[in-house]
Amino acid sequence: MKSIAATSLLLLLVAPLLAGQGMQSSAATADPIVSAVRQMEGRYAKNLTGAADEMPAEKYGYRPTPEQMSFAHLMLHTAEANDTLCAAVAGEKPREMKLSENDSKETLSKALKDSFSYCEQVLAKADDSALGQTVTIYEGQTGTRGSALIRLVVGWADHYSAAAMYLRLNNLLPPSAQKH
Repeated sequence: MKSIAATSLLLLLVAPLLAGQGMQSSAATADPIVSAVRQMEGRYAKNLTGAADEMPAEKYGYRPTPEQMSFAHLMLHTAEANDTLCAAVAGEKPREMKLSENDSKETLSKALKDSFSYCEQVLAKADDSALGQTVTIYEGQTGTRGSALIRLVVGWADHYSAAAMYLRLNNLLPPSAQKH
């Protein structure tokens, strides 16, 4: 019953995207949920890695308030979440990341890009038929592959909105607001 609810929620989240973006490939017909997540991964990968590149190295320690995480921590958290959730979708154990928010912009930016590359590889092999399968999402916590996909997409939206705010508070335009 939980997997049906998770799949239904995912459908509710992505149905407007599918309808609004005119996806017409046969892959979208065969696997509409995973296909929609693949499409979103491309956009969020571009925007989040672009945000990591846009923020100057000397501002990676920036926090809007003392209670909030630094921009560096946000980039680290995003890379770790990508690795953890994409590993869950793949039915694998997450890769061990030995990173810290004190690492350089280059190190954190590369980790973020690598995490999106990993997600892209996982999503290329995924299909809708496995969304109801139970997997380990976080240590000691299980869920379905579908719920891992929901968490992944929600995380991308949350992390990018935070990154965009951090950039704007530093008088920088987020990638999605830049004219190309």
